[in-house]
Amino acid sequence: MTVTETPERPAPAPDRAPRGPGRAGPGLPAPVPGLASALVWGAGQLINRQAGKAAFFFAFFAGTVVWEIATGNYYAGMDFTPRLNGGFFIRGLWGLFTLGTQPREMTMTGLSEGDNSIVLMANGLIAFLTLALLAIVWIWSVRDAARYRADLNIGRGPETSGLYFRRLWEGAFAYIALSPGLILLVFMSVLPVLFGILVAFTDYNRDNLPPKNLVNWVGFENFATIFAVPSWTATFMGILVWTLVWAVLATVTTYAAGLLLAVLLASRSVKFPRVWRSVFLLPWAVPAIVSALVFRSMFNGQFGPVSQWLVDVGLTDERVYWFTDPSHPNLARAVALLVNLWLGFPFFMALVGGVLANIPDSYYEAARIDGAGSFQQFRYITVPIVQRTVTPLIILSFVHNFNNFGVIYFLTEGGPDNVDYRFAGSTDLLVTWLFKLTLDNRLYNIGAVMSLVIFVIVGAISVLNLNRTKAIREL
Repeated sequence: MTVTETPERPAPAPDRAPRGPGRAGPGLPAPVPGLASALVWGAGQLINRQAGKAAFFFAFFAGTVVWEIATGNYYAGMDFTPRLNGGFFIRGLWGLFTLGTQPREMTMTGLSEGDNSIVLMANGLIAFLTLALLAIVWIWSVRDAARYRADLNIGRGPETSGLYFRRLWEGAFAYIALSPGLILLVFMSVLPVLFGILVAFTDYNRDNLPPKNLVNWVGFENFATIFAVPSWTATFMGILVWTLVWAVLATVTTYAAGLLLAVLLASRSVKFPRVWRSVFLLPWAVPAIVSALVFRSMFNGQFGPVSQWLVDVGLTDERVYWFTDPSHPNLARAVALLVNLWLGFPFFMALVGGVLANIPDSYYEAARIDGAGSFQQFRYITVPIVQRTVTPLIILSFVHNFNNFGVIYFLTEGGPDNVDYRFAGSTDLLVTWLFKLTLDNRLYNIGAVMSLVIFVIVGAISVLNLNRTKAIREL
């Protein structure tokens, strides 16, 4: 019997995984695509076989490079210098760091070509903030490429670019909708703040004005001027103390008057409460500047009717110079507080009135049954409820009064004069002194220092007090 041997068949090769999105080689380390995207935006996504995402990120990269080349002079055939050949980003950052190297000179035909330090600083900040926003996209590209490769390496399925963008749209729609506002905020709010901060570290003042002169970085020299030179220190401390006193008294008086009137108008014994509310809201309806100018005319020491009336009734022997008598600066301060009271109490009256309308009558009925009088009801029911609701607004009112430029400037113009102060009067607040330093005396560097001091003081007081209020903690 013949046995026929059957040849053994080779074992079938294991099925190879289909090459689809993300199959750029099994076991590719996750940092490799991330490093590729760090060098060329979108390159990591291309390695991961996500062409749509690669094109999206590469568009930002290409736009940045084209923008720099188009605004520069890279084909001049000369030695490259950031000042002469750099584009928007290179020349912008160079100008931000150097503030220029070639001053402009007066010639027979006008100012020669040169650098304007302030323009260079502004352009440099714009370039820096633009690069900061682009850096967010760059980080996004790098992290996305590395994270996606890491997910593939642990066995997760591939994801197309279209699916990724649909998932991104659904999951991050709120951030996408807010992003245009964020970009606008950066260039409309953050940019001026940063510009003011940088000016505080320069010698930008009336003795060193561009474009004829170059502005230089001076470090903390301006801060030393404020806090080390006796005349500047005395002015700063005097105005700071008055500003704090003004802010506290202006806030307390307006709140107390508004609370008192709101409680009185909420009483059932008051007839026609709506009419009274409308009358008391009139000071709030008139623009504050108009009211300040009217009161300034009324309290004019030479022609004002108030001083004349005091003489006519025999209360004074001569006219009172409310805003110009350097020997009695508290007269001007008292008038300023009264005018601010007139302008500010309607706000708190309306605010507290709304809170009182929402207090249940059962609270007061229970208090009356327990034998509580009107004052006790006010102290233990009305005040705690009102205080808890309006405390955040009281703090914001303090911040407003700390920087209340309009009332002081249009009523007293900072007067009366104070011979011990530098460029300031006895009623000047920090903000009005800042205005005089910059607009009237062109001491932009000192004014910038003062703006930083105001920001630190107001910010610290606001944050500390708001964090202590229950109304803010419950938000």
